[in-house]
Amino acid sequence: MTATVIDGKAFAATVRQKVASHVARLREEHGITPGLAVVLVGEDPASQVYVRSKGKMTVEVGMNSFEHKLDADTSEADLLALIERLNADPAVHGILVQLPLPQHLNEDLVINAIDPAKDVDGFHISNVGLLGTGQKSMVPCTPLGCLMMLR
Repeated sequence: MTATVIDGKAFAATVRQKVASHVARLREEHGITPGLAVVLVGEDPASQVYVRSKGKMTVEVGMNSFEHKLDADTSEADLLALIERLNADPAVHGILVQLPLPQHLNEDLVINAIDPAKDVDGFHISNVGLLGTGQKSMVPCTPLGCLMMLR
């Protein structure tokens, strides 16, 4: 049996190129520029790198990037209020709350406060249920990316 090397960087560049093409067509045909809001609570170094990368890639494909960096001691009420504003904002089409959250915040409560239609991670209980029953849903991007590379 011969091994096949998967070039993840080349594959990711191809995916970004396809996304950029879809974004351009959406803007040209419908006047819509997709917007991704990323929320980072605290200063976890790995999370900071991940959020920076998401912002860079979002802009690279022609989307709007909205970063919300909150202090580690942000209250749950303040975080939920931000999510509520993002849910209601027509310029925001996707919301991603970077995990892990500081211990005083309830991750399940926060994730399930995100509008399921804007839950780009696919972690909202509604999206998990739809995915688990084979229905149309938001699919978590990391597992989907792995499956795409394997195919």
